[in-house]
This record gives sequence, structure tokens and C-alpha cells, in this order.
Amino acid sequence: MLRRILTCFTLPLLLLLGNSSGNSAPQGTEGQTGTLEKMFAANGNVAMDIDLSRLEGSGSGKQESKPASVRFEVSPNSFFTILVFNDVLRSFQPGSMALIGGNPTILPASLGASANQLVIESTAGGEDYELVVRDGKTGFVFFGIQGFEYDYDATAHLLRINEGRLLVTKEFATQLGRPADAGSVVGKISIAATMRAIEVTKLVNGETKSVILPAVGTRPGPDVIVVELSGLAQFGSSSGSQVGLAVGTDSCNPGVQNLDWFANPDNDHPVIPQNLYRMSGGTTNDERFEQIGQSSVKHAFTAASSNTCGFGCNGVSGTQLGSGCSDLYSAGLNSGPNLGSRAWINPFTGAYPRNDSGTPNNSHTGHTHLGPSHRILVEMNDLVPASNPGATYWAEGQYVTPHEYVWCQSHPGECNMYNNASYHRYNVTNSASPFTFSSVGSTIRETPAIRAWTGATFNQIQPAPGVDGIGIVGCKVTNPSTGVWHYEYAVYNQNLDRGFQSFSVPLGPGVSVSNIGFHAPPQHPGWSFDGTVGNTGYSSTPWTPVQTSSSLSWNSETFAQNQNANAIRWGTLYNFRFDSNRPPQAVNATIGFFKTGTPITVGIQAPSGTGDTVTVSSAVYTNGNHVLKVRADSSIKSTVRGAPTLSVYVTSSNTLIGNLTGDTDGSYVGTFSWATNPQMITVHSSSGGSADLPVVVGRDPH
Repeated sequence: MLRRILTCFTLPLLLLLGNSSGNSAPQGTEGQTGTLEKMFAANGNVAMDIDLSRLEGSGSGKQESKPASVRFEVSPNSFFTILVFNDVLRSFQPGSMALIGGNPTILPASLGASANQLVIESTAGGEDYELVVRDGKTGFVFFGIQGFEYDYDATAHLLRINEGRLLVTKEFATQLGRPADAGSVVGKISIAATMRAIEVTKLVNGETKSVILPAVGTRPGPDVIVVELSGLAQFGSSSGSQVGLAVGTDSCNPGVQNLDWFANPDNDHPVIPQNLYRMSGGTTNDERFEQIGQSSVKHAFTAASSNTCGFGCNGVSGTQLGSGCSDLYSAGLNSGPNLGSRAWINPFTGAYPRNDSGTPNNSHTGHTHLGPSHRILVEMNDLVPASNPGATYWAEGQYVTPHEYVWCQSHPGECNMYNNASYHRYNVTNSASPFTFSSVGSTIRETPAIRAWTGATFNQIQPAPGVDGIGIVGCKVTNPSTGVWHYEYAVYNQNLDRGFQSFSVPLGPGVSVSNIGFHAPPQHPGWSFDGTVGNTGYSSTPWTPVQTSSSLSWNSETFAQNQNANAIRWGTLYNFRFDSNRPPQAVNATIGFFKTGTPITVGIQAPSGTGDTVTVSSAVYTNGNHVLKVRADSSIKSTVRGAPTLSVYVTSSNTLIGNLTGDTDGSYVGTFSWATNPQMITVHSSSGGSADLPVVVGRDPH
């Protein structure tokens, strides 16, 4: 620790700027070897003890002293800067720290009016005082500071300025009407501030060997998030029934590593899709949550070094977004229309082709841009207030970048790949194109828009941790009328490259369904080098519902059938819905994937059955005459509720084999001609339950 007592601050001033070669030593370090740190005040506190009697000129004796103690906090990340060489404080640089708090009620009016806007400033050389207290808004200087002691603890990066005398300045004395009091001591001040390095210079024999801008973020690795969505607007005129929108995105890197931001044709920068959602329906206008628009992707270029997030940006910009730094793309910049296709992007790895390759990621030759082209493509009817009474709208922005994936692979446990989406609510403020929008509330950071669905329950799915991304299934059940329950599901793919191809809800016995529905956002038309097969764009064919005795399923074409099928790809949300005569119970839905992977289950609410229990006692297939014989039992007897129908299916294909014949005691039997052994059968009851049983090949024991 170093301690000095100063009557006038005379530490040598070190200038960090060398000549254009970049190898000159900062002045004052010629011939020296070591580490020079430029540091600023990350946080701290200030104590002022003022003798109000002296300040007000009402007395001079000790008995007449009227002390007042005022305590402040230092505004975080204040650019009150010092220079430290080899852990020893060498100088203060011009800069200031804003003070937060204080109690203006105990101060005289001449000072109290500025109590909430005071700053402590380190002045440039040649001033009357090296440190002063002034009004941060008006610039008026109240006190000079002299005679202070300072401590700098290099281990804790703690700067203390103790026992500084507060001297009335000439301008303050004049304002008080007592010019002769200029220079009089009216109190003392102490400062304690934790310092943080913003630039580190390595010197060898006086020559600069490297300059490092230290991290100021708080999370391990690089991490790009959306901190603000702003300026949702329509761009261009409508085309047919559709319009194109865009929203501004302000991103930030709270990570300790600078994030790669190399512009096209390089393929190591974030890409930015934008989405629009609508919540509507039911008596409270929140029955369903639908995606009504999606954009192509903006390819980021030239990172800025703003400090929107308040982390204290380390100043890195250009080809990297610095630690703690932020970068704003306005809605106008995000509107393109020269935006790239999503089809090129692997949303988990962030990989996409270079723009100067044989498959460029953002080519726009060979097609004409219309008003909605590549922007958030929305049907006008989805925005007109009269057609959507009480609906609320939510814009979403997401950043996908290869740097996060690369870092995650080499640093397990430092993965920041699932917090890159944020959302913000907007209202539609007119009824026709061009539509205008007004912001409501603030941006919900690091959260996808599906979470805005009021009253829904959510389950996250991650089918292949470390290999692919995540999705979310939302579910909401309402009871619009007596004996009717409405089931609403939203399946959201955040960053799963494999996509979703099917969604199946189990149906218990005695369940009937009606008003079966499906919803998906519109797809952009294809264009040259859009990444789809044949450059035809993705299909918009609605998913086909299929109802069996035990389930209700929807599906698109498979990948083998059509690589451009209308699958739920990354950054999109599809809806499935129906009405039923049965109340909800907790069950598992089954989700099938588009590109790869076996189906998985996820918890939802679905209609409850009537409770029939089925037992399959035997299933025997005889090869010689190709006969399948099945015996089963139902817990519901004919004397109770009428004999239910028991049907036999091939389990693997859900193919109906036939129905069993029942007796009044609940036992069932059936004999069927069947060319090949089904291996496993499932028996479903029309009044309840189902059961599986492997088929035995051999002689019928019965």
C-alpha cells in the first residue's frame, strides 16, 4: 500500500498516447518495464462533513459549530480515471464521478438545490484545485479539495482519498455574497472507490509491447443478448394482402470475452431474425398465442461500443462487440430489404456459408423486392383492430452467432446459446396500411415471446443436449361453456436445427373432439440462393390432422418426402387446437422431428377418458394358416353401461385389424386372417383405456 499527504496534487501525468508506430512508451515511463493500467471508478461512496455555521457565515467559534454529514454513492462506472504503474498509483487523469443520494434538506439552499447532481472532478493541469466539487448540470464549482491523503490498495483495486479539506471557491463565495470567504475551509471530504481497469499496456524497456482492453462483463465467455426492441414499423407499401414490418434491436455483450462481429463475406458474425406474435381469443383475449409474422435475417456488421447496458463497455468495436458493450440496429437498418435467408443458418452452431462462396448467404440477384420482401411478413387481416378486438401484439428479436457455439464447445459450462431472444409489446394504432404501432411497457430480456402467453403452462424440451438446441411447448385449457373445454397448444422452436414434423395428443376413452384447428405464420417466397431445395422457398401447406381411437395428431410431410416441407423450423411457433367434451388431465404429448431424432414426449393437459381398463390375456399368431387370435377383458361390463367396442391395432403402424366380440361378463375374443405376424398389438376400448401385448407365434393354446 502507498500513502502520501498532498497539499497540492503534483504526481506526474502519464500520457498513454504514443506516436503512430504504436511502439513508443507513454511519457514518464521511458526505459521502464512493467504494466501500466488505466482505471476508472466502478463504484464507491463519498462522505462530506460540512460546518454549516462557517458556510453560512454565522459564526467562527467551536461552540458555534453546526456540523452536517452528507453521504453519497458513486455512480457506477464513472470515468474518474487514474493511472497505475506496477501496482503503484502514478496520477489522476481529468474525469469525474457523479454522486448519488445525499440529503438536500440539511444543506443551505445555495447548495441543497444541487445536492442530487453533484460530481467530483479531477481537473486538467494548471487549475486552482486538482479536485473540485461542482454541479454536474450547470458546471458551477462549489468547493476545491486540498490537503488530502490517498491510499491505493492494488490487491483490492481500492482507491481512498481521506481528510480532504473543502475550500469555498471564488465563484461560490461571490454567490454567497461574501467574496472575502474565498479559500476558507468549511469542512472535509473522504472518498472510497473500487477501480476497474479499462486499458492495460505492457512495457518492455520503455516500449509498448501490447495494449489490452480488459473485460467489464460479468458472465463467462462471449454472450450476445437483446436488451431493447424499439421502433416497430411498417416499411414499404403493402403487396396483395401482406405488409412488411421491422423492429430495432439493441444488443449487448455481458460476457467477459469480446464477441466476434466480422462482416460479410466472413461467416463469423451474428444473424438477426425478427418475429411478430398476437395474443387473442376468449373472454379475456388471451386464449391463444400465435406467430403471425417472420422476417429473413439481418447479417450484422461493424459493432459499436456503446454502454446501453451500463456494464462499462471496454471500448472494443468494429470486428468484435467488446465486453460490456452494446450495438444498436434501428428498425430502418433491420428492415433491409437486403436480408439473408434463414434456410442457410444452423441455429445451434450458428454456421452458414460465406457470402463470397458458391452458395452466398445474402444474394439478391434475379428477383424483385416488393414492400413486404424479407421483412416481418404479416397478413393485413391479422393487424386490423376491427378484425382482432382486444388482441395484443409482441415483437421478438433474436441473435444467433457461431462464436458462442465455438466457445461453448471448448469451454463446457460456459454456454450462452439459449438467452438470445427478447420480446416487447406493441399496440396497433391505426386500422389500415401503412400500419403504425405504439410501444407498451419495456423489453423483456433474454426470454422468447411465447412466455408472454397469459395463463399458459410451459415445458422446455432439449432432445440432444450439446448437439442441438431447445424448444418450448405451451398449453392452455379454457372452459368456454358448460360441458365444453377448449385445448390450445403452441409449439415453439427456439434454436433446434432438426425442426418439428409432428405433434400428437393422446385421447382417452369416451373422448370426443371438434373444431380441430392449426395455425402457422406465412412463409416468404423463394428466391435465387435462398438455401431451399430448388430455391422455391418453404411450403405453406397446413399440417394434416389425423384422429384415431387413442390420439389426435398433426403432421407435415417428412424430410424424405419434401425437404421444403412446412416443418416448425428455428425461430417459429405453430399452433394446434380443438374442443372436447371432457375436462383436462395431465398426460404426455408426442413430438416428432423433421430432420433427425426419435420422437420424444412432453407434459401437457389433454381430455380425460372415462376410465375403462383393458387387459389383453393372449395374442397368438399361427404361421400355418395365417390366423391371429386375441383374447381380452374390459372392466366395464355390459350390465353397467352397455358393452364397449374393443378394437385391435398393429402397434407399430396403428393399422386396424378388426374388432373383438364381447360377452356380458366383459370377456372378448376375436379371430382374424392376417398375412404376416404383427409382432405387437394394441387393444383400444371405445369406453376406456388400451393395452399392448407382444404376439406369440405358435399353436393356439385355446
